[in-house]
Amino acid sequence: MFLYVLIIIGSIILDQLTKFMVVQNLDLYDTTMTNPILSITHIRNEGGAWSIFEGHMWFFLLVGVIALCIFSYLLYKNRYKNKWLTVGLSFVIGGTIGNFIDRFRQGYVVDMFQTEFIKFPIFNVADICLVVGVVCIFIYILLFDDETSNK
Repeated sequence: MFLYVLIIIGSIILDQLTKFMVVQNLDLYDTTMTNPILSITHIRNEGGAWSIFEGHMWFFLLVGVIALCIFSYLLYKNRYKNKWLTVGLSFVIGGTIGNFIDRFRQGYVVDMFQTEFIKFPIFNVADICLVVGVVCIFIYILLFDDETSNK
């Protein structure tokens, strides 16, 4: 259980720390190149991915609370199961909390990572944690879940 708590808390701290550093060191909408693949751009996202449902923060706060309850229950229920599942759920919880903190405190999420090689929405550490978590859960479902791996 210690590993899961460490992943959740580590995800939240890393997410909030990177957001704090961007807000302190870059003006809104300013960009700094880190390399030809990735740049740092300070933006405020008042919606979800690709800014969907922009301005409907109540929706994201509600979904965040529901998601946290569901994923926390699933983590507790499956805490002794396969590591792919539990690590994945831990990353999803950490990422959800990271973005929830921004939405609750500020009414928007600070995003900063911009890919230079492909047109993709600007994202943050919490978003990375969510993707890593979903990939881990997907691997668990494909390779280890008895109900799906036997088909």
